[in-house]
Amino acid sequence: MTLDEAVRTRILEIIEEKNITLTALCLNSNLTPSTIFDFMYNKSKSPKIITIKKLCVGAGITLEQFFARDYFNSDEEIFN
Repeated sequence: MTLDEAVRTRILEIIEEKNITLTALCLNSNLTPSTIFDFMYNKSKSPKIITIKKLCVGAGITLEQFFARDYFNSDEEIFN
């Protein structure tokens, strides 16, 4: 799994856990939906950490909770 795939997976998990749409998460996070939709549909590179932080605030979680998944801590070459 690449880093982009891991971030996409985590965003999808969050919207499922919170039972909200991706658009609602963006609006709760004070982000334009296109910012995240472009990333989710491979039209832009990984979001910056500040964007992920805003998503976390909008979802009511911490950065630590966002990255607290085995696929972010695996031995795979996720950061290549």
